[in-house]
Amino acid sequence: MDLLNTLVDKGLRRELPTREEALAVLATSDDELLDVVAAAGKVRRQWFGRRVKLNYLVNLKSGLCPEDCSYCSQRLGSKAGILKYTWLKPEEASKAAAAGVAGGAKRVCLVASGRGPTDRDVDRVTKTIEAIKEENEGIEVCACLGLLSDGQADRLRTAGADAYNHNLNTSEETYGAITTTHTYADRVETVQQAQAAGLSACSGLIAGMGESDKDLVDVVFALRDLDPDSVPVNFLIPFEGTPLAKEWNLTPQRCLRILAMVRFVCPDVEVRLAGGREVHLRSMQPLALHLVNSIFLGDYLTSEGQAGQADLDMIADAGFEVEGAGTTTLPRHRADALGGCGTPAEPAGCGTQESAGCGSHGGGGGCGPCGGHGEQEPVALADADAPAARSEANGAPRTDLVAVRRRGAGTDLAPNA
Repeated sequence: MDLLNTLVDKGLRRELPTREEALAVLATSDDELLDVVAAAGKVRRQWFGRRVKLNYLVNLKSGLCPEDCSYCSQRLGSKAGILKYTWLKPEEASKAAAAGVAGGAKRVCLVASGRGPTDRDVDRVTKTIEAIKEENEGIEVCACLGLLSDGQADRLRTAGADAYNHNLNTSEETYGAITTTHTYADRVETVQQAQAAGLSACSGLIAGMGESDKDLVDVVFALRDLDPDSVPVNFLIPFEGTPLAKEWNLTPQRCLRILAMVRFVCPDVEVRLAGGREVHLRSMQPLALHLVNSIFLGDYLTSEGQAGQADLDMIADAGFEVEGAGTTTLPRHRADALGGCGTPAEPAGCGTQESAGCGSHGGGGGCGPCGGHGEQEPVALADADAPAARSEANGAPRTDLVAVRRRGAGTDLAPNA
């Protein structure tokens, strides 16, 4: 295909494709899918070889968020039967992080539900970062705490945080249909505050909320303009008890096309396969490794992922290798532009979808605050161009695919990392 040859050439040169080309990737047929994956895989290998970076989520504070993000199981009006607990103590968070590090994780993502941290919350997270780094030499730490106030990003950077995660989630045009208690501009501002403080920015999206192809392309191009070091791609986990519980709009094939489009638009960025991969990609997860260079190990914030050992086996069986702690994640030109951040000494890049924002939207991931008022009920996005690809013919929720997390941080049971 001339389209794919053009996109590969542009990706190898770090040249931005046109919006029409990005839309064309999403419109390719299932017969062309393996060609699309192979083409995007060439771009992925150019900048990241066959390395897969492992990241591990620690949910510092779960549930009861005052925001109304309709995708999130932690929103205040959520009736999802998730774990709810207040702040973990630094030693508890460090112990949770150690499980991920033992499984091969290079980065620990510290997430807390809520609109954004108070100064006291930043103090708590500062102590947690210090505890984790004291016990795990060389580990990267990404914070994901919601909307930041002036000076908070600088404090996190001084405390030793390497990155900050806050997702845009969807296009600016349709953002108000998903969340009403804060704005798209609020999220952009937080990402920019993190960058200004010298933190590696991590910002991504959530697919499967009923958005159109145009919405997906718009948010990915907006991310390209923001230029984060890491772009997490989350696939909506339709939790029962949330406004989007019946939004089963994804197939494994569509997920792969979305990931390929993101790779073509962001060729030299850490693209992370985040929340919802097990639910929507299922047996086609190994193919996604040809498109992304980063995944989460084990469980998410409020949902269970596949066992950590299964992740490691999948990576090895697909012919990839786990990225070591001494390896720079980002290509040299990006690491140098960060002034050192992104190197083994000062790493870079993060992402997820859930509450407050680290690659796992309440079970699927999302950056920035996510939660909601009981009286607010944002509706799913609707568009004539949106795909009608539900998991079952009648569009019924697949509750058998959504497993609430009952182990790890905040519980007495060991995690599955």
